[in-house]
Amino acid sequence: MESGRAHAPKITDIAADDARADVACPGHDPAPDPTEPLFALLKEKLAAYLRDEDVSRIETAYRFASKAHSGQMRKNGELYIAHPLAVASIVADWHLDAQALCAALLHDVVEDTLISKAEIAERFGPSVANLVDSLSKLDKYKFRNREEAQAANFYKMLLAMSSDLRVILIKLADRLHNMRTLFIMRPDKRRRIAGETLEIYAPIARRIGLDDLFQELEDLSFVNKHPWRHRVLGRAVTVERSNRRRLLTQLQSGIEERLPQWSVKAEVQGREKRLYSIYRKMKERVAEARRDHGHSTGEKRRAFSHVYDIHGFRLIVPDVASCYLSLGALHSIYKPYPGRFKDYIAMPRENGYRSLHTTLIGPGGVLAEAQIRTREMHRIAESGVAAHWLYKDDDKNINELQQQTHAWLQSLLDLQMNSGGASEFLEQVKVNLFPGEIFVISPKGLIFSLPDGSTPVDFAYAVHTDVGHRCVGCRINSDHKPLNTELHSGDQVEIITSAYPSPNPAWLSYVRTGRARARIRHFLKNKQQDEAIGLGERLLNLALRPHGFTVDEIAPAAWERFLRDRGVASTRDIYADIGLGNRMPVAVARRLLLAQRRVDGLADKEGGKSEEAGMPRLRIHGSEGGSMHLARCCQPIPGDPVVGLIRRGHGLEVHLRDCPAVVRMRGHLGRWVDADWEPDETRLFDVTTRILCRPGHNMLVRIVNAISSSGCNIQSAVMDHQAEASTITVLRMILQVRDRQHLAQVMRRVRQVSGVVRIARLRPGA
Repeated sequence: MESGRAHAPKITDIAADDARADVACPGHDPAPDPTEPLFALLKEKLAAYLRDEDVSRIETAYRFASKAHSGQMRKNGELYIAHPLAVASIVADWHLDAQALCAALLHDVVEDTLISKAEIAERFGPSVANLVDSLSKLDKYKFRNREEAQAANFYKMLLAMSSDLRVILIKLADRLHNMRTLFIMRPDKRRRIAGETLEIYAPIARRIGLDDLFQELEDLSFVNKHPWRHRVLGRAVTVERSNRRRLLTQLQSGIEERLPQWSVKAEVQGREKRLYSIYRKMKERVAEARRDHGHSTGEKRRAFSHVYDIHGFRLIVPDVASCYLSLGALHSIYKPYPGRFKDYIAMPRENGYRSLHTTLIGPGGVLAEAQIRTREMHRIAESGVAAHWLYKDDDKNINELQQQTHAWLQSLLDLQMNSGGASEFLEQVKVNLFPGEIFVISPKGLIFSLPDGSTPVDFAYAVHTDVGHRCVGCRINSDHKPLNTELHSGDQVEIITSAYPSPNPAWLSYVRTGRARARIRHFLKNKQQDEAIGLGERLLNLALRPHGFTVDEIAPAAWERFLRDRGVASTRDIYADIGLGNRMPVAVARRLLLAQRRVDGLADKEGGKSEEAGMPRLRIHGSEGGSMHLARCCQPIPGDPVVGLIRRGHGLEVHLRDCPAVVRMRGHLGRWVDADWEPDETRLFDVTTRILCRPGHNMLVRIVNAISSSGCNIQSAVMDHQAEASTITVLRMILQVRDRQHLAQVMRRVRQVSGVVRIARLRPGA
């Protein structure tokens, strides 16, 4: 899709042209259309699997698109209609239906001409119009930056893909042809488009099983993003191929001779690792060397020689039993390379890929990867979800693959709904598209495929959302492990659950899968909303109490008038706004009372106390969640004189009365409320302390023992030997106590330790 093209005529003009085309013009031969031979080749493909009426309908779409793009040229000088024709030809290779072929030919018409979606629907039907609309960018909207526009367009495509997989197949065909002709663009634009293809479109092609397309997109991206590296690596592979030709021929001959002895009929195909795959493997080798040995001189030069399995073979066999029989035959003549065997038949990849992989040590020590699969597995490996249209004899596996693909698309949609913006959404999409895969086992023996780097929390959400929400611990291979432990293939994972759901916001810092991240965010968002509603109702009740009212005593008619005047749907929305600090409770109370008096037929003036009298004290117990939380700047604990500060978008923050933040806000009427503590013996609160002590034998151990004997937890501890004087050591500890009395008891115990000079409570910001 390129800019700078002339606008095409509207559909009425095209229809008129069609009508005039039926009238002969004596003495004038129409100019030959240079794209007619391309369409003739397309018709040959279509005639092989479509009915004549479908081919005729597609030809109508071609004529329509050709006139719509009349006068528009590509940057390489050819007519623009050549691009939609090329896209349709790629789509035809997958045997997609007539609607998809029409949409492929028309996919740029709405975006780049004056023709509308409604006109497409009138001429070709609503299904084709919806496909074309899904493939058009959101150009009529204004975005703050390219990233936001990219996220919005990608989300639109995901939404359409979730209901019709033909959208992504046409989009990938469009991207493939653009990549094939990318050489006509400026170098900076080539690098940008190639990077986007590597990060998003190539992984999508792999995820839905289009292996050939995935490989071509990667290689085209490589040559456009790193042309010099591509050229150098290509020369190195050519040299390596010539050096190993005799050994590889000998290895293949050995395979072909041994298989019949094992009663295996197989088609043996030679294959060579792609340039981008070699380049990626080289980067991994360099990263491993740096991680193990630090920076190593010449490691980049040696990386190519460390990518041993540049060449390989593919064996296509009749059935699954022959796959394993072939594996035995290969290992009987060539030793397998340790640690390089993968059974994707027993444990298929998420995209439905099934095959056996092994790396053989052939003659002269040459290494070659062998892939063993059935004909049906080969079809799925090459065509993925497109096999639904290509092959009808393997419906069971194809339907399972489509269901898995739809579930994956839904997880990406969930990710967008619960993301923190365009930047985070795109980043998480890239992370979840194609990391490496690991396989972990549940206690019941079920195998789960997860991205490389996943944690037990990711596993819990893969089992079931409810298991993830109630996860509190785990056992990995029967050993208790932290929830942020990185899982490895073969691990058996058991999730320990609680009776009630309680996802931890800290999980978001280490979960790997989009499903887990989306479910956690969704739960926390709903929990915060519910807490905000409860807090908002309490704050509004406190604001109404000086006037002799409660929320329940406000008449429904008064509420209805109040909500209508402010364009709010329900009282819950008002409570949530108050709880989140977006509305002041005293202001809402004043307006509600005014509405109540109008309903009662009284004068428009308020009775009772003025709002300056303040609200009654709010009772808190410290275990509130996102809508009410304890300020980190002063760390209040039960027994401290506190005040609640209402912050817009953050809810209620509980501060010490003399906290500088509260002092600064005292002049903002309605922004703060007096608060008191409710007794709660079960909750522990963080408090920072500063301990001065003289260096001595086991001093830290004795201080820790004194703290522990008081029933107090130590959250963290930092020691500084250089503070104040060389004879004094400073300990900064965050302790967990029940209240001020408990803190005083802990401090008395610490003061009794020999060598302790002083202990004091410290504000974190001090």
